[in-house]
Amino acid sequence: MMSNVDAVFAATNNAELAMNYDKWAATYENDLVGHGGPSEAVAELAKYVASDARILDAGCGTGLVGQLLAEHGYSNLEGLDLSTGMLQQATFKKCYNKLHQQVLGETLDFPDATFDAIIIIGVFVMAHVRSNAFDELLRITKPNGHIIFTLRPEFYDNTDFKSKMDALEKQGHWKFVAVTEPFHGRFKAHPDVNLQVWVYERMFNFK
Repeated sequence: MMSNVDAVFAATNNAELAMNYDKWAATYENDLVGHGGPSEAVAELAKYVASDARILDAGCGTGLVGQLLAEHGYSNLEGLDLSTGMLQQATFKKCYNKLHQQVLGETLDFPDATFDAIIIIGVFVMAHVRSNAFDELLRITKPNGHIIFTLRPEFYDNTDFKSKMDALEKQGHWKFVAVTEPFHGRFKAHPDVNLQVWVYERMFNFK
């Protein structure tokens, strides 16, 4: 029988992905307890983002990142996910002012320059969200706002993420701020996975 982890990576479209995450939602946190990414990314965000900032947790899942942000004193939080099951679990955290069922990689239903910061954890992975999602994320980030996200080092090197991220910087749409050293992902099902947290600042001339 296919595990929940394998099922989400086997999805061939967003409808399948949402369905598989819906099925996993109730046990997601038990299956991934202590996994890497959320705590490291929130620690990076706290270096650059004021406590009163309006923050979007994009791909919020069950709300683990939002919970950590709230513990760090952030209260102006919104979450976004494609899975209604995951969003239902996130409501129990009581840390988000709003939750949005939307799909990263598609046009997002927010005005330009809405958020001071966007955090995206565990989303840019195989069979999930592609690098073209950065365009909409930049659009809805305020000038001088920050976009913080995780990537596996080999995923960055061996997909179009590296070229996309470099192109956006060369075009003046965002500015590289920091990247962490690789750290262990602490995934029980995939003990060989490492992650890095990337931080970019949105520039003024993005259109």
